[in-house]
Amino acid sequence: MPNCGVKWGNVPEVVFQGASALTLDAKGRIAVPTRHRDALTESVGGQLTLTKHPADCLLVLPRPAWLQLRERLMALPMEADGWRRMFLGSAFDVDIDAGSRIHISPELRSAAGLTRDVLLIGMGTHLELWDTARHAAHESAVKQSPMPDAIKSFVF
Repeated sequence: MPNCGVKWGNVPEVVFQGASALTLDAKGRIAVPTRHRDALTESVGGQLTLTKHPADCLLVLPRPAWLQLRERLMALPMEADGWRRMFLGSAFDVDIDAGSRIHISPELRSAAGLTRDVLLIGMGTHLELWDTARHAAHESAVKQSPMPDAIKSFVF
């Protein structure tokens, strides 16, 4: 199981990291890579929630992490309704199936521009699902932007 990070109630701590190049099948499914699948199966019984991300990819959250985020979203004031609608209105609960796959709804595939080649990227407490070309463009834009002060002092 990945190393310690965030704890969801009585669920063991998990940190997701790294990228996996995957292929979306004709039915809109991806195979969950073993390194993530094992941790997700052990910690949350393979139960996930997918929703839109503001960067035009998808958030893939272990269900307990989604439930915590959902509570925070529901407590926001009315001025945040548009953002709450984006996250809650597009959320789909999925389970890792017997073939180690998850199904991505047509609505979410369309929203994130997912067609065939995708990247599943570990982001610590959650995963992101990107169209490969969209991710490359996003990463290029990030590299062209000024480095945030919070990162400038890192030593690599």
